[in-house]
Amino acid sequence: MIVGLDHVQVAVPAGHEDEIRAFYGGLLGLAELEKPAPLRARGGAWFQIGVHQLHVGVEAAFAPARKAHPAFTVDDLDALAATLATGGYEPAWDDAIPGVRRCFVHDPFGNRLELIEATA
Repeated sequence: MIVGLDHVQVAVPAGHEDEIRAFYGGLLGLAELEKPAPLRARGGAWFQIGVHQLHVGVEAAFAPARKAHPAFTVDDLDALAATLATGGYEPAWDDAIPGVRRCFVHDPFGNRLELIEATA
């Protein structure tokens, strides 16, 4: 029986660890985790998000996820959107769900990410 969510993984092409860290760690502000030793040679990086993790893994036949995506809650959506825009990643705002502030952005590899303003 499923009792929770441990992590979500997005794929990236091989050899882009610096870009992974700059975007997910730098711009999004996620804390990087040390990958277990047996998995380090596979590339990519892992990040902590509250009690959950985001694994950014290398995929040989990489194709960006343009529809499927993780959605992250954010405590200051305007500030993060401005940071992303300054970094060259322009958010696309969406008001399709009444009462929900959200936008979408693509990582350096074309993967779609949703950012939702956290509510009290």
